[in-house]
Amino acid sequence: MAITFTLDELSQYDGKNGNDAYVAIDGIVYDVTNAAKWQNGSHYGIQAGTDCTTAISHSPHGTSVLDGLPIVGTLVE
Repeated sequence: MAITFTLDELSQYDGKNGNDAYVAIDGIVYDVTNAAKWQNGSHYGIQAGTDCTTAISHSPHGTSVLDGLPIVGTLVE
């Protein structure tokens, strides 16, 4: 069963205080909890629990870093 998240629901997964860290990119929600570059839900000033589509499109690595990350659901408007 696919899980859907609103932006408000996604914001609970910010990686702080023991929370899992999820980010949405192009409508897909990824689990970055165990990703080395996402310590405490933060990655170079980008916070987990948000829609990171714009941020990743401007990043030097692009979407290639998403390969292998667990997909946990989709973002709904």
